[in-house]
Amino acid sequence: MFKNQEEQIEGALESGVGTDGIDRRGFLKCMAWAGTGLVWTFAGGVPTSRAFGEAAHGKRQSDFTFVQISDSHIGFNKPANTDVTATLQKALAKIDEASQSPDFLIHTGDLTHSSKGSEFDTLDQLLKARRQVFYVPGEHDTSVDDGKMYLERYGKGTKGNGWYSFDHKGVHFVGLNNVVQLEGMGKLGPAQIEWLKDDLHGVKSSTPVVVFAHIPLWAVYPDWGWGTADSEQAFAMMKRFGSVTVLNGHIHQVMQKVEGNVTFHTAMSTAFPQPAPGAAPSPGPMKVAAERLESVLGITDVNFMAQKRELAVVDATLSGIEAEKREVSL
Repeated sequence: MFKNQEEQIEGALESGVGTDGIDRRGFLKCMAWAGTGLVWTFAGGVPTSRAFGEAAHGKRQSDFTFVQISDSHIGFNKPANTDVTATLQKALAKIDEASQSPDFLIHTGDLTHSSKGSEFDTLDQLLKARRQVFYVPGEHDTSVDDGKMYLERYGKGTKGNGWYSFDHKGVHFVGLNNVVQLEGMGKLGPAQIEWLKDDLHGVKSSTPVVVFAHIPLWAVYPDWGWGTADSEQAFAMMKRFGSVTVLNGHIHQVMQKVEGNVTFHTAMSTAFPQPAPGAAPSPGPMKVAAERLESVLGITDVNFMAQKRELAVVDATLSGIEAEKREVSL
């Protein structure tokens, strides 16, 4: 990480609550986007973490694993990254190198940069040889035509503007769209919230739930639109579940927060980084030295162990840099 970025982040952490009202300690000191790699394991409701690449205690095989990729921004070609296709290919190669092959991939939006057919074509060519991929749109996928082209390609079998759910080996997955009704922040809208209520009605409280959407479903930094205005209505329906994991993209950096039974997690981009909240006048593509680019891009690997009711989340940069070790108790 660049020294000036590190000083900005450390200063914010030391000050606790800043002048903008954001509780920096509430981010679990995970504001840094560079070189982040943590394994989160949930056992008995208590999350613990270990650095990516560090051996876990004991040898345990997960029942299944899936990988989250986000914000590939195919079509972007500016100084922050002049070849986003190459960095996405590098991310996919990293997935192929994993010791346990993932059951599927989840892409949490901004597949493209400008919603062009050629950009979607390039993404399809890169991912077509993969096992199943589940998508949700980002605002860059819907900005030109309200998401019509996105839905034609990836929305078959979904509801409304592209929301849906599925079950996999004892885990209930819910894909949401919070980018169509943008009003400064993300928004789900009444129709999607009503659908979510019906969807969760038949799910047992003991079932682990994974929710994924593009814009964070928690208030990361409202001044930059990094949050979802009506997310509290959605999470009110999830209080009865023992374990809810929320995976988002949009902000191009890793942040984590535990709130009751819900663990929130945002992922790195495969295209370019963005500033830490409040560390710049506004959000947007951030140029870093070429040799550091791969340390601020990455993927998220999630493993589920049904017998122990554990879910482990691993963030891996394209350069493979490890993060420090942390533990948090609810």
